[in-house]
Amino acid sequence: MAEDRTQQPNSLYDFTVKDIRGNEVCMSNYRGKVLLIVNVASKCGFTNSNYKELNVLYQNYKHQGLEILAFPCNQFAGQEPGTNEEIEEVACTIFKAEFPIFEKIEVNGKNAAPIYKFLKSQKGGIFGDGIKWNFTKFLVDTNGKVIERYAPTTSPLKIEKDIQNLLGVSS
Repeated sequence: MAEDRTQQPNSLYDFTVKDIRGNEVCMSNYRGKVLLIVNVASKCGFTNSNYKELNVLYQNYKHQGLEILAFPCNQFAGQEPGTNEEIEEVACTIFKAEFPIFEKIEVNGKNAAPIYKFLKSQKGGIFGDGIKWNFTKFLVDTNGKVIERYAPTTSPLKIEKDIQNLLGVSS
């Protein structure tokens, strides 16, 4: 019987994703950075607070090696219905996001983006691997290892200590 030799990604750095404008981005570009990867939505009850706090984290730690990667997703109550252009307008103009925003993806199901399949395989949730709602957060260390997964209800500023520990900085 032939063994399945499908190449499974070993690392987050094996993936290529598309940014909000459709340009390919190799995740290996982020090697050596601490990453906070978040599935975002423009019309969620958590949107205002999450974007506000993600912006604070980004401003405070981007020069020390933090990168926040936002992946819009419309799988939760249709709360990210717009086109990539509309999403970029909302994220960057209304919510003033300066961190990278990627193209709209699915995070669950058979059409889930490969990067999200990998993230979920590394850190399952309390009730299974599926992403439960907008603003689920994955914290990744400088070697591309998924360190922690946070629920949508965990505010970004509550993750600050964990980010500081990975960056080797103090408050």
